[in-house]
Amino acid sequence: MREIDAVVIGAGQAGLSSAYHLRRLGVPAVVLDAADGPGGAWRHRSPSLTMDKVHGVFDLPGLRREPRDDGLLPASVVVPGYYAGYERDTGLEVLRPVTVASVSRDGGLLAVRSDAGEWLARAVVNATGTWTRPYRPYYPGAPGFAGRQLHYAAYRGPAEFAGRRVVVVGGGASAMHVLSELAEVAAGTLWVTRRPPVWRGDDFGEEARREAVALVEARVRAGLPPQSVVSVTGLGSTPVVREAMVRGALERQPMFSRILPYGVAWPDGRTAEADVILWATGFRSALDHLAPLRLREPGGGIRLDGTQVVREPRVQLVGYGPSASTVGANRAGREAASRVRRLLAAETQAA
Repeated sequence: MREIDAVVIGAGQAGLSSAYHLRRLGVPAVVLDAADGPGGAWRHRSPSLTMDKVHGVFDLPGLRREPRDDGLLPASVVVPGYYAGYERDTGLEVLRPVTVASVSRDGGLLAVRSDAGEWLARAVVNATGTWTRPYRPYYPGAPGFAGRQLHYAAYRGPAEFAGRRVVVVGGGASAMHVLSELAEVAAGTLWVTRRPPVWRGDDFGEEARREAVALVEARVRAGLPPQSVVSVTGLGSTPVVREAMVRGALERQPMFSRILPYGVAWPDGRTAEADVILWATGFRSALDHLAPLRLREPGGGIRLDGTQVVREPRVQLVGYGPSASTVGANRAGREAASRVRRLLAAETQAA
């Protein structure tokens, strides 16, 4: 095994931020990324998600993204281009494509095993995000549905749904994106959610953002799985929300209880016909490679102190819980790097 102070797993916003700050603090690190090019999850977003529809992409540390007239360009092109330029201009070297199979304890250090070799690290910064773990809840009758079912991760724009009756499941930004685009081409859209949506009337200023982050942090500190962002923040007046509203696509229905071969059914006996069920039901953290460390608490989540895992202080989780946004990922990268340096310094002093 090659020995190194730190291994960063993942090169999206959180991973690049962590790698930048580790280098700035003088901590030798290797960055591993499973994709075959820069951009993280943005590489896989629908071409119809243009830059004027996203909530905003915050600058990575140390290099501002120059303002451009790129609002109509796909985010799946613009953001990976920005990340590629960032890696090049800051001189950050990312090894890719590298799939990490496992992280385990080895003689007091962490053994990182991948298809590109093995490293023995004093610390690991995990920044693997959620995109590779789409979540689709099970409902009775799902295997017998005669139409098409897909998760938002596989959505590639409205054209293929022309003339179809589409049920969109979910109450977050992904559902808003889909509904805003399908309303004009589908034969009909039906929006269903488990809970009534909470519409936010304010501008979601700094104080509101701090309160939202504090709520997510409280769950993480308690060892519970992080909530979805929209469950904390509610739905604001974004471009896609306004577009969906103008097109009459936001008449929410309660969640169905059963899937029929050609539609869905509710407990009161109501039914609706459908050709497609699109699950905009979010993602789960991609952490299977950390399973040998047994980091999860009885509540199902991973308890953190800031970005540091309580059960294993050598592991920092970024892009998890309160840092699962571009601005949160930047801040988490800085904190994770600082905690790694303090950990290494304390060990050196003790030795």
